[in-house]
Amino acid sequence: MKIKNIITIILIILGLYLIFTFKDHNFKRAIDACIAGSQKLDKPMTIEEAKIFCEKEIMNN
Repeated sequence: MKIKNIITIILIILGLYLIFTFKDHNFKRAIDACIAGSQKLDKPMTIEEAKIFCEKEIMNN
């Protein structure tokens, strides 16, 4: 019974580590996709302008 509890605690700690390590992964991917899409506009923005614009839009939605 004790070994099962220890394994459960180890798995919970490992899961929390993975969650906190990769929590910004989707946000960064969304910003990268937005920046790539903004380069195809009629008036392309610079990378910094596109990043600022995309961060604002993603945070608002």
